[in-house]
Amino acid sequence: MTGRARDSKIKKIIELSQTKDEKDSQRIERLRTRSDRKEALGMTLFSYEIFDAVARQGSFNKAAQQLHLTPSAISHAIAVMEAELGFTLFNRGKNGVTMTSYGASLYPSIRAVLNSDEALQQSIARLNGLEKGKVKLGAFNSICSGLLPSILKGFMAHYPQIEVEVYQGTYDDVKEWLRTGQVDIAFLSNNCREEFVLTELFHEPLLCITPMDWPEPPNGVMTPALMNGQNFVVQWDATDAEMRQFLKKYSLSTERRCHVIDDQSNIAMVEAGLGISIMPRMLLRNCTAAVKIYPIEPEEDRVVGLAVQRPTAMAPAVEQMFHHIVEYCKDLD
Repeated sequence: MTGRARDSKIKKIIELSQTKDEKDSQRIERLRTRSDRKEALGMTLFSYEIFDAVARQGSFNKAAQQLHLTPSAISHAIAVMEAELGFTLFNRGKNGVTMTSYGASLYPSIRAVLNSDEALQQSIARLNGLEKGKVKLGAFNSICSGLLPSILKGFMAHYPQIEVEVYQGTYDDVKEWLRTGQVDIAFLSNNCREEFVLTELFHEPLLCITPMDWPEPPNGVMTPALMNGQNFVVQWDATDAEMRQFLKKYSLSTERRCHVIDDQSNIAMVEAGLGISIMPRMLLRNCTAAVKIYPIEPEEDRVVGLAVQRPTAMAPAVEQMFHHIVEYCKDLD
């Protein structure tokens, strides 16, 4: 190789090295700019936690209690975020605060960031040989009263370092919590699964309850024909998808309806003679009210399953809870 060729090759190597250095510098600068932008907007994990606490509690005072801060600190943090973002996140009122449409549109993304951070912390703890973390579990009324106490007792005995938060509500509540990331995992009925992937846990029959003075049906079995045209006690749409699906499936016409919002009120209305009702077996297993309970033919049932907020990226603690619930439900009769 001649001296000129060697010098040319060395020059090209230097140029390539400089180009690489320039690209690295540009990449670092982009990352720094992105980080500076986040800091300028106050977008830290802690500010996300403040936003989340206010959204959940609906109150600056309650959010302050949850985070062990003063209400003025919470109010100031939200005001800073709003000023930097350029729009209002919360409506303030005498009865508390509610998210604006802008705040509501950001909330799922904020929850995703917080959930990802929680998953990261749990993964680190697992690598260090620790079983710790937090699971936020959503459930509707019958699960909370009939199944969840035993599930949680067993889970906490095995994983005492994992914190469990239970959120009880209607079907609609649970779906919204799951959709926005307020809960990690939730019980749902197959009738209201919508966009969620449901891991089936168990089937339970629907039963008909009547007042004590109701005429005995043939063979002690209720049929759609016998129920047609009767007074019904029903719950609102958000709490009683099975009842409404049953009435729709058999095109049953009903007379006067009592609309209630919880299971015990439903049973009490039937006990008082205001109508008949259809309920899952789980709610009636330990029923002490003065009502009659009949099977339905053809048999109808409710399918209960488990939905996960992020099925392909469960945090370790959420995954432990998921498998614990699935295994527990295998032994249900």
